[in-house]
Amino acid sequence: MEKERSSFTWVSGLVVVGALVLGLIIGKGVEKTGYASEAYEELKVFAEVLTQVKKHYVEEVQTNDLVHGAVRGMLKTLDPHSAYMTPEMYKEMRVETKGEFEGLGIQIGIKDHHVTVIAPIEGTPAHAAGIETGDVILKVDETPTKDLTLMEAVQRMRGAKGTSVTLTVRREGTQDTLSFTLIRDTIKIQSVRSRLLDDHIGYVRISQFQESTPQDLGKELVKLHDDGTQGLILDLRNNPGGLLSAAVGVSEQFLQPDTLIVSVKGRDGRKDEYRSSPPMDPPEYPMIVLVNQGSASASEIVAAAMQDWGKAVILGKTTFGKGSVQTILPLSDGSGLRLTTAKYYTPRGESIHSVGVKPDIVVEPKPSTADEEPKESPSPKAEDGSSSESDADAEKPKDLEAELMKKDVQLQKAIELLKTWKVFKDLHPLESGVTG
Repeated sequence: MEKERSSFTWVSGLVVVGALVLGLIIGKGVEKTGYASEAYEELKVFAEVLTQVKKHYVEEVQTNDLVHGAVRGMLKTLDPHSAYMTPEMYKEMRVETKGEFEGLGIQIGIKDHHVTVIAPIEGTPAHAAGIETGDVILKVDETPTKDLTLMEAVQRMRGAKGTSVTLTVRREGTQDTLSFTLIRDTIKIQSVRSRLLDDHIGYVRISQFQESTPQDLGKELVKLHDDGTQGLILDLRNNPGGLLSAAVGVSEQFLQPDTLIVSVKGRDGRKDEYRSSPPMDPPEYPMIVLVNQGSASASEIVAAAMQDWGKAVILGKTTFGKGSVQTILPLSDGSGLRLTTAKYYTPRGESIHSVGVKPDIVVEPKPSTADEEPKESPSPKAEDGSSSESDADAEKPKDLEAELMKKDVQLQKAIELLKTWKVFKDLHPLESGVTG
């Protein structure tokens, strides 16, 4: 099996507003199929409808608009993750794998047929405004999302830095709808962050799986090793996924060579396997992976690989459960087609689609009333109302970050477990026959 089937392989299942973070395999072109002759008779009906609309509709319409509308409608009948991308959207999608875009910083997906917030990205307008995981987006400005595809909802929420958009949301536990007016900004996502916690416990947070994520992770692991790390916490909470190659590159840094990480199976039954080829010797210290309902696709690949091979204890809440793969096919006019073509399977051969990865240890976060983060002083505002520091998370004060960690019950449980692990490892029983 060739690991690089195409120029990009991207697995996620969510959409970041301003960035398309969906489970993708980027194809090299539209392959010819044997279905053209079969579809010809059906296409005659489409041509007839197009002709009648052009000839008799009350207002003049452009053929291009009708064709694009028909394509969008056709893909809408398939599943929430198959969609048509305009040339602008297709271009943005390829640029956004670099980790910078303009938008709100919201990870969204379709949950129970509703446009739902998976998680706001830390340090973005959505995070600062108080958008929360689980919020159902009812309206974007004055447009209801009920009849919008996921891509259409994204298009209405994205936009140039400094422009505003109002979201109307329904939140569990509240009777009335909530309204948030956000100012779009440039979102710079620092994919990997790390720090050394007490008792030589390393902490690594991966926010998305980008091109550079495996290399960035490797550098952070080396630093933590040099600092004397004796246990590791890998935080994948609210990580919507990203490049499949990055998920494989992250996983293999903790596994032995030639270890199965994930397999992909399409309609024809063919199974492609992705195996590890670690760049360095895997660490031997104990490891805990933090997940929650905002951990999706590529995050689930990593978590499942660690769980199936007994490399780490999975702690938190059941993950999102997005296990399908989309193939991106460039079209002749510069647009693109995103089509669900396969499902991926864990090393045990299980599909997590609509099921998720179940943690070994379930730890509920604190209720929202008791889980409020300490507020930072407002960032200086530019004349257009946008933040003058677009990468707010990267500039977050260390003392504030430490304070947030103290209020994180899932993280504290992981630290407690690793400390206990260390205590048991350091036990030295007396040798047989020794008397006092």
